[in-house]
Amino acid sequence: MRGTLIRVEVARLPRPTREPQVLWLWWHGPADYPLDLDFVWRAYLRRFDLEHTFRFLKQTLGWQTPRVRYPEQADRWTWLVLVAYTQLRLARALVADRRLPWERPYPHGRLTPGRVRRTVAALLLALGTPAAAPQPCGRSPGDHGAGAHRPRRAIRPSRKPPDRPARLPPPLPRDPTDSRGPSCG
Repeated sequence: MRGTLIRVEVARLPRPTREPQVLWLWWHGPADYPLDLDFVWRAYLRRFDLEHTFRFLKQTLGWQTPRVRYPEQADRWTWLVLVAYTQLRLARALVADRRLPWERPYPHGRLTPGRVRRTVAALLLALGTPAAAPQPCGRSPGDHGAGAHRPRRAIRPSRKPPDRPARLPPPLPRDPTDSRGPSCG
């Protein structure tokens, strides 16, 4: 496979904190397409957005959580996760920022999907639901119209008594005429 190997070295750092390392990039494109270094650099920087998006999909939305048996199930789950992610992206303009104390504020409409996820429950409560409230359908089968229910009779749990060690017979009295000394047994 043909490609171009690009070596990137830092000429000047605004604040030298450590020795800069050499960065190697590889570019593969059509042969008639001229190599644009500015485009290659922007594409390299864009990979950070992609890595954070995949991390959010896997860790927060549970992309890899289910253990499916068939590829069709995996495809269906992937589409469901993408729909959830798209809804979070579309709800950015509808929710307020609920940031943690150490996070910096973002302008309205520029929230990340993680911050939108924190406030989407309040949005769903404000939107309401198209379902009607459940209607009672009569008496439950256990109620026979007796009024106040009598408390059930308490049943004490049966417990097995603890095992007691068998009593050893008392030691035999010692014969005072025995000259062997104290007995060891």
